[in-house]
Amino acid sequence: MLNYQFENIEFLWLLLIIPFLIVWQWFKNKQQSPELKFPGASLLAAQGANWLAKLRPLLYALRLIAIALVIVAMARPRTSEENSKTKSAEGIDIVMAIDVSTSMLSRDLRPNRLEATKKVASDFIQERPNDRIGMVVYAGESYTQTPLTSDHKIILNTMKDIKNGLIQDGTAIGMGLATAVNRLKESKAKSKVIILLTDGENNAGNIDPMTAAQLAEEFKIRAYTIGVGTKGTAPTPYAYDMRGNLMYRNLPVNIDEELLKNIADQTGGKYFRATDNDKLNEIYGEIDKLERTKLQELKFYSYDEKFENFALAALILFALELLLRFTVYRSFI
Repeated sequence: MLNYQFENIEFLWLLLIIPFLIVWQWFKNKQQSPELKFPGASLLAAQGANWLAKLRPLLYALRLIAIALVIVAMARPRTSEENSKTKSAEGIDIVMAIDVSTSMLSRDLRPNRLEATKKVASDFIQERPNDRIGMVVYAGESYTQTPLTSDHKIILNTMKDIKNGLIQDGTAIGMGLATAVNRLKESKAKSKVIILLTDGENNAGNIDPMTAAQLAEEFKIRAYTIGVGTKGTAPTPYAYDMRGNLMYRNLPVNIDEELLKNIADQTGGKYFRATDNDKLNEIYGEIDKLERTKLQELKFYSYDEKFENFALAALILFALELLLRFTVYRSFI
């Protein structure tokens, strides 16, 4: 009973008549069984009452229980199960533009800047199941690795394929940003975001970064820019040895932070500097908080009516009472 809900709970007040029926029956029995006193009464008492007569009050108990069960059935007891479904009330489309130039192989982040970026970006994607996400990679030129999609398995799989050396080397920030804008300009999402990551200065491409930023502003796209690299020097690849392996030496880390700040300011975004793995992870966590998808939770309740069980039990008790009354107790009527 404690797990039941009652659709017509007001009917349970009728259970208060049960005590009155018990008292009424007690007075009725007392009036129908007056006490007689005569000299031979002690002999009759010694013989003891018939056991059937002693159990006769059970007939009325069966009726009272049946009445109580009918009242409970009228109150419509039922159990319920809550189900919820979450849907996106305001979706966000995100394009991640990742620098894959040779300098992204620098080892000031573990194991290098590019692999650290891929790891943190993958975690970021998995934390945003309700958004469409796309991927752009750039170096001396840019291309779309993955168009906007809600299938995050595709994004995560293609993320693994991102590596240095597939396109002309250099750092074409303007082209990377412009390609990301091109992926988002037709989007119908209420919120459109670019996360642009680089570790250098714009030194390639035929699109000026601020021109691309103005395009992003025109299409109401916010750009969050991330500069990756320690401040000072970092182990950076500078040549290949005889076996084709990269050789490293400490070189100055040159990031055009002013440009990245201007891009973010132009589009209403924000600039971050990631000097190590932990800081890069914190930055993506902050972007995740800044750009949250608004969700709407719809709750559904499924009910299982239980009044039939109480009504059936009441019917069985009524039938049992009538059966006993007109068979076993017929002689007592």
